[in-house]
Amino acid sequence: MFKKMRPWLSAFRLRTLPLSVSGIIIGSCLAHYNGMFDRTILIFAILLTIALQVLSNLANDYGDGVKGTDNDDRIGPERAIQSGAITPEEMFEGIKMNILVVIILTVGLIFVSFGSKYFLYAMLFFLLSGLSVYAAINYTVGSSPYGYRGLGDVFVFIFFGLLSVVGSYFLYTKQIDHHVYLPAVSLGFLSMGVLNLNNMRDIDSDAAAGKKTLAVKLGRQKAKTYHIILIVLAIIVSCVFSILYYSKPTIFLFYIAYIPLLIHLNVVRKINSPKDYDPQLKVLALSTFLFAVLLGVSYIL
Repeated sequence: MFKKMRPWLSAFRLRTLPLSVSGIIIGSCLAHYNGMFDRTILIFAILLTIALQVLSNLANDYGDGVKGTDNDDRIGPERAIQSGAITPEEMFEGIKMNILVVIILTVGLIFVSFGSKYFLYAMLFFLLSGLSVYAAINYTVGSSPYGYRGLGDVFVFIFFGLLSVVGSYFLYTKQIDHHVYLPAVSLGFLSMGVLNLNNMRDIDSDAAAGKKTLAVKLGRQKAKTYHIILIVLAIIVSCVFSILYYSKPTIFLFYIAYIPLLIHLNVVRKINSPKDYDPQLKVLALSTFLFAVLLGVSYIL
């Protein structure tokens, strides 16, 4: 049984999950500061976000697998369909089951957050959940996936940054306040950095397979410059947030996360071979998670 589960666990790409819940952590902490935190909402929001991230990972494996983008020339970890451990048909069934899980968790989250009092808000979040499923699947699946047209960065900014932070905050508060936008933007830039780093690693195999990511369109050097700009902008925006919404010295606690981010930038600046970007993916993803946790905690201390 474990042998059957191992390729699925690999396809879930567990190392991507901390990054996916970073926005939920920030939004929840901001709501906690305003005295509107609810543990049940937090649990459902995290479970739904993880389910959507797993759906995205399975769909990415399926889309790149059937299109032949995941091949022997690819630098990153071998994917499930690419290795033959999971067939395209099995992966497609797994995607359908995952969508069912997303629907169940969406219903649960909407019920615990809005109950029967906020019907329009409930319908809005059903729509947002549907759009999240669409975004997760259509990154690589279909005749014209947006990930093959260099639009992945835009969707990551929207869903991992704005929607994740602002949306989770709204689940608690039933309102949108101005102080949630800068953390959302900052997290969006960092999440775009993770995607861009992944695309810089795969730039040669993606270009050969016709996957025109933004990194492929920009080229090696401009993609690296773009990456540096994203991380620097994330730092600047979060600094502005800490100054504009200063309440006590503890709000600067999240500056600790700048240390691994700046070290990461220094390493990336010196990289000449695409394969050397792969270890930095984990570094940036975990640094982003640390940033989210410290920013949220620093705001409520």
